[in-house]
Amino acid sequence: MLTDDFDYDLPDEAIAQRPAPRGTSRLLVLDEAGDGRHRRVSDLPRLLRAGDLLVVNETRVIPARLYARRPTGGRVELLLVERHGPTEWDALVKPGRRARPGTRLSLDDLEVEVLAKSEDGRHRVRFSEPVEPHLERLGHVPLPPYVKRDDDPADRDDYQTIFARNPGAIAAPTAGLHFTPDLLAELETAGVRRAAVTLHVGIGTFKPVTSRLVHEHRMERERYEIPKQTSRAIEETRAAGGRIVAVGTTVARTLEGAAAVHPRHLPEGDGSTDLFITPGFRFRVVDALLTNFHLPRSTLVMLVSALAGRERVLAAYREAIEEGYRFYSYGDAMLVERSTGRS
Repeated sequence: MLTDDFDYDLPDEAIAQRPAPRGTSRLLVLDEAGDGRHRRVSDLPRLLRAGDLLVVNETRVIPARLYARRPTGGRVELLLVERHGPTEWDALVKPGRRARPGTRLSLDDLEVEVLAKSEDGRHRVRFSEPVEPHLERLGHVPLPPYVKRDDDPADRDDYQTIFARNPGAIAAPTAGLHFTPDLLAELETAGVRRAAVTLHVGIGTFKPVTSRLVHEHRMERERYEIPKQTSRAIEETRAAGGRIVAVGTTVARTLEGAAAVHPRHLPEGDGSTDLFITPGFRFRVVDALLTNFHLPRSTLVMLVSALAGRERVLAAYREAIEEGYRFYSYGDAMLVERSTGRS
């Protein structure tokens, strides 16, 4: 497969810069029958079935974007990516050319030393003390680059799901942003159960595919946790004939990544996955997916295409653009059912 096979044209005005009121977003339903395509997220209790299991991601976004100063006074942006011990982190630094190894930066009452730069563009930095206790005070919400504005106080809530429990993500699992307590109560009344996993969304989820051939791309490994009660709930749901509905691509990768290693029994506990899901992949766990609209040529578009078929997904994206849907993290959503005739 060619990476260009997953490209599409999106006008800038379709990229959501602010979220709709939670629970009110539009929902494009992509099912086998093709009926009732244009709905609302609030219709989920009538679209899902009694006995289905909704699996959500309980990761919590940390204020991972920091603004430090060089000795000359110039501003340097740090996006924390991965922790390596009490005071050391991998970070994406802008402008990177001004952050050579040995550079010292100031961050309010903290000092930051640049230790090294890797071939993939990351910088290893060391803080004068653990930075985590200072993030709420000094950090900014790590909005994605296609949101063309600075973060503000509203983003502290808007860019966090109501399921957020476990700090560690540098991006929100955005399909979960659509839920409200009232919507969850309606789903429970409709007989839809809920379970949770944790996958801390890292830079690997959004790493651009730069290779011409899809199979040459390599996903970065991300850690996950599947609680015992979730593993049990999935087994019970499958045995009873219910569907596993993943809320977001991070949940899909967690479940399918674990199942790829343990196909007979979904394990509980911690694990990690670098699974790259593309068309032709055989899903072992996920039957349906609630997800936002994703960037062209991205691994996320490829994952959705693996579930429902590339041509059907790209046709749905074109239809969504024509109908005025809002795209990306703060945008509208799709409910995608697994296709038996993927292309």
